[in-house]
Amino acid sequence: MITETNSAVTETLLYHEQTKHHFHRYARSAGFLDWANQPNPFRSYEGVTPVRLPLLQKDPASEHLALYERSRNAFQHFTRETIGAFLELSLGLSAWKSIPGNSWALRVNPSSGNLHPTEAYLILPTLPGVTAGVFHYNSYLHALEPRAEVPETLWPQIKEHLHTDGFFVALTSIFWREAWKYGERAFRYGQHDVGHALAALSFAANLLGWKVTWLNAVSDEEIAMLLGFNQTQWPEFEWEHPELLCFVHRSGEQRIPRDLPSEIVSEFSGLKFQGTPNQLSADHVDWEIISRVAEATANVGQASSLPPELAGKVSASHFQTDSNTTLPFYTPTAESGIPAAQIIRQRRSAVAFDGITSITKNQFCAMLDKTLPRAECAPFDLGLTAPCVHLLLFVHRVTGLEPGLYFLLRAERDLPALQQQCHRHFLWRPVDEALPLYLLQAGDFQSTASSVSCQQSIAGDSAFSLGMIARFREELETAPYRYRHLFWETGMIGQVLYLEAEAQGVRATGIGCFFDDPVHELMGLPDDAFQSLYHFTVGGPREDTRLATLAAYHHLKALAH
Repeated sequence: MITETNSAVTETLLYHEQTKHHFHRYARSAGFLDWANQPNPFRSYEGVTPVRLPLLQKDPASEHLALYERSRNAFQHFTRETIGAFLELSLGLSAWKSIPGNSWALRVNPSSGNLHPTEAYLILPTLPGVTAGVFHYNSYLHALEPRAEVPETLWPQIKEHLHTDGFFVALTSIFWREAWKYGERAFRYGQHDVGHALAALSFAANLLGWKVTWLNAVSDEEIAMLLGFNQTQWPEFEWEHPELLCFVHRSGEQRIPRDLPSEIVSEFSGLKFQGTPNQLSADHVDWEIISRVAEATANVGQASSLPPELAGKVSASHFQTDSNTTLPFYTPTAESGIPAAQIIRQRRSAVAFDGITSITKNQFCAMLDKTLPRAECAPFDLGLTAPCVHLLLFVHRVTGLEPGLYFLLRAERDLPALQQQCHRHFLWRPVDEALPLYLLQAGDFQSTASSVSCQQSIAGDSAFSLGMIARFREELETAPYRYRHLFWETGMIGQVLYLEAEAQGVRATGIGCFFDDPVHELMGLPDDAFQSLYHFTVGGPREDTRLATLAAYHHLKALAH
């Protein structure tokens, strides 16, 4: 019998297969950049009065490892100022780049093609200078756009259920922003960007003594109700897809329920929402396959909706992370001299590498080590599943390591399956006693790395590059919405690598364009038990001296006048 879940798994696998790049065929896209219809990178709501947030006059004095270790950061109370700091250091602008006749904004959270499909909403209690309500975060203005007032009588119910004070943050995706450039592969890239944003939120919260917990038992439909999407008239093809809801609370509070009672959600459905979303493009292309996979991978929120054979694998609060290791961070170069907030602000995507710069083995291992989940350490303690994503590493210029193909195992349970499925000639030789890092095959893989990353030289000219290999088929068959979560995990790893590259004096770039199955063939993987979902590269950047850099919010002075 074909169940609804089986149908969703089939639809999701169909999408994944169709959107693979191959040496002989790329996934479908428009084939050109329709500059006249390039989406506005900023969503705003017309007909509302934004609540401006203050910009930080002085960054937190926290050091590098304070990004990760919660014990290093003192709690700061929830205020308009600290909410502003939280958003500025997670989803705000980091700079503007300019050439004669054109300028564009860069943000703290990375995005494929700098297109930024991810939007953020906050549900806040009454704070000094802010009335309790549902708000959209406008990063261009660094302001909260009020969409609805939340009755004061509702917050005691919320606090009683969640056992503590705090506020909600929700992430949504505008798939059209990515599809304009990347076509049908845009759904993948939008999910990467959710992961980037999740990690960015977790890091910024940690510097304020806060923790972000994912409420994974809240369905997409419930998130839409909380945000008033059922009352929102979207421009055609520019609708927002609910991705997740998180609760931000004081660090150290562990027993946060992962759901919301239906009584609370239904209260939001009765609120009066205001504001009209701005139109991002005059014309569009309908990528129907994206709508289908979004529907197939929807989070329904309750284990009872799954067939009996799968319901036992999913608890009412869904998955819990197994990030319970308390191992210290890799030494001796785990700590950078660059302050945490500066690392966040200076993150950039390199457009080219010099093919010369090398890093030391200690730097290399320290970077990889931060991608391993740890208890009470951002960002992987926000409540994703046990880790499913591993790193296939092309090592080119790492002093103290011979060039070759390496593997970082992020979940020990997958080692037997990987060794069974991969090429028999792989060595699986441990490299460092402090890391689950293995040498598979020695040799020069610069050309191979570039070849499988859509012939892009950035994958071979770097110090190292990698493909993120996820346990795949089993996860989808457990719950189709796990497809989205796997990409979130890769995006979170990517954000860690972005920041670690900056901390170690180099630079990183995410690579969404790669030849999926040739990567699997390189490893010897015979089927879809494991799949490559994201590529990354780290090295010495070649800077474009033609570009001028402007301050992140210099434009606000002009707007004020």
